[in-house]
Amino acid sequence: MIKFSLKCAEDHRFDSWFQSAAAFDKLARAGMITCVECGNTDIVKDIMAPSVRPTRHTDVAPAPDTSAQHPIARMRAKIEASSEYVGKDFARKAREMHDGTIPERPIYGEAHVDEARKLVEDGVPILPLPFRPARKMN
Repeated sequence: MIKFSLKCAEDHRFDSWFQSAAAFDKLARAGMITCVECGNTDIVKDIMAPSVRPTRHTDVAPAPDTSAQHPIARMRAKIEASSEYVGKDFARKAREMHDGTIPERPIYGEAHVDEARKLVEDGVPILPLPFRPARKMN
């Protein structure tokens, strides 16, 4: 299928689709194409801009820009540098700090959804992180 910009002898302009350029020529010679505004059958192709798709690149994708870290990666680096990872003891330690039984300090770790919900309900200030803590290996 091909789309042509057309115009009639009265200079009315419109677009229409055809099976091929040859199909347009055959229909135009037979007077079977009519102007959508005036019904004139004296139709010619108008000047039109080609519709060109961008090429698909098969080259190797460029390397990601490493000059600027992703915001979440920056956040993770800052949290890991300024907080203590307490692992699965997070809920217990957060509650103890809130209750004043241990000194407050910045911590991060892991908690089950039920544990986190209970902390929030009890007014313990916690915040879910948009990343999983790196597993500490020894």
